[in-house]
Amino acid sequence: MKHLLIDCDPGHDDALAIMAALANPESFNILGITTIGGNQTLKKVTENAKNILSFLNAKVLLAAGQAGPLVKPLQTAPEAHGDSGMDGPYFDGADYPIASTNGVQFLAEKIRTSKDKVTLVALGPLTNIALLIKNYPELLPQINEISLMGGGIHHGNQTPLAEFNIYVDPDAAEIVFQSGLPIIMSGLDVTEKAEITVAEINQLKNQGKVSHLAYELLSFYNQSGRQFGFINSPIHDLCAVVYLLKPELFKGSYADIHVITDDSPARGLTYGDFRRMAPELKNTLVLEDVDRVGFVEVLREALEWLDDMLER
Repeated sequence: MKHLLIDCDPGHDDALAIMAALANPESFNILGITTIGGNQTLKKVTENAKNILSFLNAKVLLAAGQAGPLVKPLQTAPEAHGDSGMDGPYFDGADYPIASTNGVQFLAEKIRTSKDKVTLVALGPLTNIALLIKNYPELLPQINEISLMGGGIHHGNQTPLAEFNIYVDPDAAEIVFQSGLPIIMSGLDVTEKAEITVAEINQLKNQGKVSHLAYELLSFYNQSGRQFGFINSPIHDLCAVVYLLKPELFKGSYADIHVITDDSPARGLTYGDFRRMAPELKNTLVLEDVDRVGFVEVLREALEWLDDMLER
């Protein structure tokens, strides 16, 4: 049993990652979810999180974190996720309770009061996680690992060199990667291989309340992805959750990861020292490959489980 705190900026792929986590209560005890300004403004991504959790009749605690990066103004991605940050499905705006505590304090409180070590799942820019590390260093021994979606060793997507989540707040990312904590990095090297085909998306239509929601999310996401050259849809953020469920589906290598934080064309680039005799701690497992069929099956099983739960 892993005790999870999920930090996210929903986001189509964030939503699917949350669904997969909720659908595996025998593996995950979800202590709470926090939001971070990233894919869209904090207000919008928090509303998206509320909509998803309300739709699923979830009982997970939710808190809003930082509105923007440590240093630079927030840069959102409406071209990828739409103006709402999660365009496609219609939600009726049902309310969902949100903690009055700031997201960083919320994370610290949950870690402090947990009887077991906690796994952080970071699906957006790493601002909240970096502030947690800097402001509460005494809690680091209580963090088992960080499974994050971000970066890319061989290429970027926001720029030729930088992946979006890292580009938005490279200063925070450098703090996290250099924290010494064990990190699983689901970067573009693996997430672009973790794709669902158009035929597999269409199979979800009208298969159940949650499966159909996933169909609506992925249909928009697939159409949006065409402008970036994708025919099928990489479900980036889902990798960070699926790895924790079935690490045997992935392959990777350990490295010491750094992030370029200046305003050069390399801003947000993640680079690793993979040398056998690297002088620094190789604390990051950089995922490089995935069993695509097995990955999609984990999602399919999660959606079917949630469909059954909502029908009861």
